[in-house]
Amino acid sequence: MEFEERSPGWHAALASPIRRSVLEFLVESGEPLDAPAVAAQMNLHVTTARFHLEQLLGAKLIRREPDRSGQRGRPRIRFTAVRAAARGDARDQLGHALASVLAEDDDGGRARAIRAGEKWSEAFAGGLTASTSAGATPLVELLDQLEFAPQLDEAGRSIALTACPFREAARANPGVVCAVHLGLIQRVALTLGHDDSAVELRPFVGPHLCVVDLGTDWNAAPHDPS
Repeated sequence: MEFEERSPGWHAALASPIRRSVLEFLVESGEPLDAPAVAAQMNLHVTTARFHLEQLLGAKLIRREPDRSGQRGRPRIRFTAVRAAARGDARDQLGHALASVLAEDDDGGRARAIRAGEKWSEAFAGGLTASTSAGATPLVELLDQLEFAPQLDEAGRSIALTACPFREAARANPGVVCAVHLGLIQRVALTLGHDDSAVELRPFVGPHLCVVDLGTDWNAAPHDPS
C-alpha cells in the first residue's frame, strides 16, 4: 500500500495530532529511531509512544527494523518513515514552489502572502458568523479542519498550533508561508467580529509548535466588522 492511497487506516492513523507529530519527527530525523527516543522527543511515556508507533505501522506510514549493531541480546526495534512519507506530497512541493517565488518580492513576499491568506479565508466565510458566546471556538474549529491541531489555552487568549500541514514549506520560507496563515487567521477574526490587528502569529516557538496570540478578550461582545 502506498502512502498516497489514503485508505481508511491511513486516515485513522493520522486522525491524532500526536501521531502526526510523531510521523513528522521520524521524517525529519532521517534515521531509524526506537520507541524511547521518540518518547523522549515527544515528551510521552514510552508505552504511549509504542502505541502511536504501532498505529502508524499498521497504516504502513512507517516501517520497523531491528538494530543490527552487533550487541548481544534481543535487538532493539527501530522505526523509520516510509520513503513516500519522507518524500512528501504534491501539496508540499507546490507550497515550496509558490513560496520561493513570492519570497523574491522586495519585502520577502509578506504583503502578497498576507493578501493570499485573506483571499483563502473567503472559502470559509459562509460558515463563520459573529457570536457573543462562541469566543474563539469557530476559529479553533477551522484550524482543526485545516489540520493545524489547535489547542486553545484556558484563558482563551492564545491558540497553540501543534501540527502544520505546510511545515516543510514554512521552514524553508517562513516569511511567506506563515504570513499566508496570518492573513487567513486575521481575516477570520475580522469576519467573527474581532480586532484583526490585535491577532499575531508566532511561528516555530518550538520544533513542532506555533502560537496564535488573539490579543483581545474573545469572550466579550464582538464588534461590527463592517
